[in-house]
Amino acid sequence: LSTDKGVLLSELQNVYTFLFTFGLDTALSVRHKESASIQTSFHTAHMQSRSHRSKSLCQDDHRALPMARPLHPESSSVPFSVPPPGSLRRSLSGVLAQERGPWQDEELPYQYTYKGPSHRIINRITNRQQYYQQHSSALGPEAWLGNGRGFTSAGDSMTGQWQHHASRTNHATAQYAQLHRAASLRSLRSVGKGADIMDAASIHSNDPLADIDMPTAVRYLSESNTSLQVLGAAYIQHQCYHSNDAKNQVRALGGVPALVQLFSSDHLEVQRYATAATRNLIYENADNKAALIEAGGLMALVNVLSQHDEELWKTITGVLWNLSSRDNLKDRLAVEALPLLTEKILVPLCKSIPLNPSEREIFNNTTGCLRNLSSVNERTRRKMRSMQGLVDSLVCYIQLEESGDDKGLENSLCVMRNLSYQLYAELPPSVCLHLEGPSRASASRTDEMIGCFTVQSKKNTEVRSLLSHPKDSEWLWHPKGVALYKQVLQNSEGSSAAVEAAVGALQNITSGEGRWPAVLCGVVSEQERMVPMLLDLLDSSSEMFLRPLTGLLRNLTRHAADKGHMAKIMVSALVSRLPADGLEKTPSSEVVVNMCGALNHLVTCSSLAARDIAYFNGLPKLMGIKTSHDNSSGSLRAARAASTVLCNMFQYNKLHKDYKLRGFTRQNFVDTSF
Repeated sequence: LSTDKGVLLSELQNVYTFLFTFGLDTALSVRHKESASIQTSFHTAHMQSRSHRSKSLCQDDHRALPMARPLHPESSSVPFSVPPPGSLRRSLSGVLAQERGPWQDEELPYQYTYKGPSHRIINRITNRQQYYQQHSSALGPEAWLGNGRGFTSAGDSMTGQWQHHASRTNHATAQYAQLHRAASLRSLRSVGKGADIMDAASIHSNDPLADIDMPTAVRYLSESNTSLQVLGAAYIQHQCYHSNDAKNQVRALGGVPALVQLFSSDHLEVQRYATAATRNLIYENADNKAALIEAGGLMALVNVLSQHDEELWKTITGVLWNLSSRDNLKDRLAVEALPLLTEKILVPLCKSIPLNPSEREIFNNTTGCLRNLSSVNERTRRKMRSMQGLVDSLVCYIQLEESGDDKGLENSLCVMRNLSYQLYAELPPSVCLHLEGPSRASASRTDEMIGCFTVQSKKNTEVRSLLSHPKDSEWLWHPKGVALYKQVLQNSEGSSAAVEAAVGALQNITSGEGRWPAVLCGVVSEQERMVPMLLDLLDSSSEMFLRPLTGLLRNLTRHAADKGHMAKIMVSALVSRLPADGLEKTPSSEVVVNMCGALNHLVTCSSLAARDIAYFNGLPKLMGIKTSHDNSSGSLRAARAASTVLCNMFQYNKLHKDYKLRGFTRQNFVDTSF
């Protein structure tokens, strides 16, 4: 019995222990679920509160919402913390969600999804707001265009001769820049600071240009409403950017005279859009250029330059650049546009260097126009040389510009090169008299190389005083101009257009048999010591660059005081660039003629030059150019030049033995076929 009683007590004890354990676990589980339920209730209430606030409920509605407060477990020693709203999903996306921690039941609370207004409602709100902005503001300079976004910058290709260094590429901006194309359809929805161009269709569409056509746009140009004028010009500007048919259609509809009438509008935004449309209208369209001139557009544009507005200046100078690409318009531009373009644009800009991007674009357009004008004829060159402040401004920009690849620098140097073309033949007689002296016969060769004039001459003293401070056109033939071009060569890459223009200007001012070209050759070679620098540039593969470079070297050898010394420096470099025969296409025949001419100038005065030509294996090349060639005029000129060098080389009897050792006889040097 006692045994049975002990077993019974043991069983009762086990049951009691099981019940106690089960009860404790159940209690803890209940409490945990209660806490989770409270948290869910709190989060749901919070979301509902936010939902009601998003629906703009009144204050009483907010008070009626049930607010649940989290309770801490009674038996927990660690305080129960409720995560702040919005942090739960971020936690679930991390480690806790992967480990299925105690917060996994909170992953799917009820979430209210806010649905925004429809697209139609947004359009209504936007249009209403823009409508009020338009009608509540005075249509001043800021109301429509602001900073002038949407203007295009384009320039036509420019043509010119080799000496007349005009641009050989189409230009679509200015820079820095950067290509600024015409405003697209989207950018024209809002003009300026949010003020839309309103018409009947703009209440239902943000695109004011979507529902008009070209006849309507041209008709709008003649309306008295400035908003319609802007709309019509904007449409023409956009359509003419990419369509030549649109350009012709505008002209056929009489749109060119209508645009010209808007140039003189009292509203700045109308002027801006009208000039911008005109710029696109005449780009690469000769008929529209002629129509603009016939409608009196040139003087109307030039008169607008008197207004101090950078956006207008950018567009108008771009139009003038486009017009200057036509040779038949250059004379008229030189008469009507050159004075104001120099006085109002060029001179003030060069006084405010460094230029901001907007000013730089205006300068590029202006100098691009001057570059074209300077390449037209002698009359225009004379006019430009006499224009007060023009050359001074260009020199100032060249001196202060640090970037060798700047378009304004290239244009400025090209203008200088063009104005130095045939300089000594086109200078006033009084200036030529000062430069050449009383007579060439009375001046010794020594005086020519040492200085400009004899020390004892009173007239020479006056001229020295004149030359000490060059002004305007004096920069074109002054020794300080040589230093200016040297600066460009030192700061720019050898293949850049700026270097080509600088070398071309040096070639022009050292050309001729007169006294002053000889003086400037001495400045280049002796004072500035530029010959080694120039020889390094012979490695260029550009024919357009090698032509003026070899022409300059030819001028330097012609006027060199010590041809033996010049031969030591120059012969090896020239011989290395000669082709093997006359059939090679590079370098061109013109370059070969220049190099042979330079060698001939040295050979005629120095046996050292003839010796060095043989030493550096120049004889086989000269023989090949002489004998192997086609019948083109260029090849025949090159063959004749090489034959002349060979004939003069044979004049030095002491070198005949050297020639014979190299396998060449008298017959190779003397050729009566030329």
